[in-house]
Amino acid sequence: MKILVAIAVLVLTIIGSASLFTVTEIENAILFKWGKIERSDYEPGLHFKIPFVNNVRKFDNRIQTFDAKPEDYLTEEKKIVVVDSFIQWRIEDVKTFYVSMRGDMDIAQERIATIVKEGLRNEFGKRNMYEVISGERHIIMDDIDRSANKSVKPFGIRIVDVRIKRIEFPPKVSDKIFRRMETERTRID
Repeated sequence: MKILVAIAVLVLTIIGSASLFTVTEIENAILFKWGKIERSDYEPGLHFKIPFVNNVRKFDNRIQTFDAKPEDYLTEEKKIVVVDSFIQWRIEDVKTFYVSMRGDMDIAQERIATIVKEGLRNEFGKRNMYEVISGERHIIMDDIDRSANKSVKPFGIRIVDVRIKRIEFPPKVSDKIFRRMETERTRID
């Protein structure tokens, strides 16, 4: 009799724990019923599901940072600059994100990077070398934020920020500039 009670308690405990799930403040959760999305609007806390019928998938809703590798871009006067940037983004609508990106953060980052690179290419192509290097960096970033957010909205994503870390000349050009500076310096001495 005690063994039957112990087994019953064990089975109820397993079923009870399989019926509960938690959502923290840093998560978005989607509840599936037989593989189809049933609900995606969970607040943080303890929630119930039907074991073996429902399953839950959670996604990080914090800001994600993607450090893009440096890329070459042409300015308005067809001069090459090397731009090093990073992108901060987050999931705005978890259901839309799951459907459009198959719930894969890597696919989302690749798609965002492609959109931002295209935005950088367009913005640098509209400006001359002086505007790119000196005064208009914040305007470029604001324009890219706006255009990229329009492009990623259908994916349930919001781009929080695009930052340009560095703008440099390609190595060949940098070497020529450095040699010219050395020549000027030796001529002055």
